[in-house]
Amino acid sequence: MRYLHTMVRVSDLDASLDFYCNKLGLKELRRKDHEGGRFTLVFLAAEGQEECALELTYNWDPEAYSEGRNFGHVAYEVDDIYATCRRLAEAGVTINRPPRDGRMAFVRSPDNISIELLQKGEARPPQEPWASMPNTGHW
Repeated sequence: MRYLHTMVRVSDLDASLDFYCNKLGLKELRRKDHEGGRFTLVFLAAEGQEECALELTYNWDPEAYSEGRNFGHVAYEVDDIYATCRRLAEAGVTINRPPRDGRMAFVRSPDNISIELLQKGEARPPQEPWASMPNTGHW
């Protein structure tokens, strides 16, 4: 058995690509429009991690998606949890669970998909403003 990808449905492809590519730093691997089914698939991955793709499914006909807590989350390892969260916050992304412990944070995509960010290696020492920052919403 081999892992292929994780799929999430998105309601606004442009907003989702802005989040996943421009803010989170993933790269678009490939895209396919399916005229008959009226949907677009876009595969994304972190640089050098092409085998761990995230598939965005965009249905052309509007559809309301409820927040599926049973989905869980998508997780990415980052080199510097504080720098990553600072960059995301400066780009307007809400840090739902700040990296108070220097190890883990959660943010959400435009479609409320939980994204877990984990510090590569050992946790970093607690650092402000993160150490005293409260949670926002849920993840």
